[in-house]
Amino acid sequence: MTTDVIQQQIEYYRARANEYDQWFYRTGRYDRDEELNQRWFDEVAIVKTALHQIEPVEHILELACGTGIWTQELLQKGQKITAIDAVSEVIEINQRKLQSPKVNYQQWDLFTWEPHQQYDLVFFSFWLSHVPPIELNSFFQKVSRSVRPGGQIFMIDSRFEPTSTAKDHILKNDENLYKMRKLNDGQEFKIVKIFYRTDELNNELVKAKFQAEVKLTDNYFIYAYGQKIT
Repeated sequence: MTTDVIQQQIEYYRARANEYDQWFYRTGRYDRDEELNQRWFDEVAIVKTALHQIEPVEHILELACGTGIWTQELLQKGQKITAIDAVSEVIEINQRKLQSPKVNYQQWDLFTWEPHQQYDLVFFSFWLSHVPPIELNSFFQKVSRSVRPGGQIFMIDSRFEPTSTAKDHILKNDENLYKMRKLNDGQEFKIVKIFYRTDELNNELVKAKFQAEVKLTDNYFIYAYGQKIT
């Protein structure tokens, strides 16, 4: 993955910060009609239920924390959260939305970030699909180093489903690692977008010393949770 694409991906999320929540909450260009929106939210509820089956822990690390959509869920599970993102604009939205003294925000590019301590739970959502295959093993090894022995991992990402993206995007499940994304104002950016298979994620989790289960919702999401093997 070249440095210019990494930077363009960061710039994309910087420019998209104020409209990111429209994607998750199915508004604006992401409003697909009542039936499809309800299908989306029903599948979100499945993933949230799985997350909340985790027992409360002391310290959570959230990678690519974004605007706080999942940070607010993690506040119910951890005494303190270290939330990392490469983009200051989304960190500011997250901070303003949650206003919680339990969250410590840090700005890091996850391709250069290295863990310096271990956590009870490491969580990341809709980040892995932006990690190219050549970087996948390296990323999971970083995650492994950041989880204490017996600690846990929980991840969420996208399945290939054309109705998950904006109405003016055409989503193709091809071999191209790069996808073009358009913002509300018409700006376009090249980003990495990979739809990883369950077997690929299982293999990486095993190599990273996790005993985990990878699951799919019917249409939109792939998620995994498990424990680091001691």
